[in-house]
Amino acid sequence: MNHMRILNIIANFDLAFSIFFSKKYSSLVPIAKIISHTGNGPFYVFIALIASLISNNGEKFVIIGLASFAIELPIYWLTKNTFRRQRPSDSSSLIHSHITPPDKYSLPSGHAAAAFVMSTLIGYFHPSLLILSLCWATAIAISRVLLGVHFLTDIVLGAALGVASTNLI
Repeated sequence: MNHMRILNIIANFDLAFSIFFSKKYSSLVPIAKIISHTGNGPFYVFIALIASLISNNGEKFVIIGLASFAIELPIYWLTKNTFRRQRPSDSSSLIHSHITPPDKYSLPSGHAAAAFVMSTLIGYFHPSLLILSLCWATAIAISRVLLGVHFLTDIVLGAALGVASTNLI
């Protein structure tokens, strides 16, 4: 099977999943908006500030976090602008975007990448919070699909990017 055929299969699956998911769970959109908002940049600054104040390794938490984002962000930007994948709401009239996305393209999900950078970082410094932080990062990623701004593979690749970026440090 050639790579273009595989990409078409993935794209068709993503579209079908997004249509199904957006219809099945449309009542959760208000909650998804709140969850998605916790994946915006200011919340990460708040977490880093709290970590630096209450943790014995707070300074190291901040430094590794900044280094992780220094790896994640250029890869995110380069990937997004190389693939230029349309957002779900631009791909089908059956999918509605419930928020205004921060940029034009969907692959990878920057919210998922950033949430998984932070989740991985939290798990490294505070292992007892790993499950909670992974649930929060996963909820952010899933909210982006429900809000019509990302496909499933966008969030999976974003999550992988976030985890990999942090594990490289």
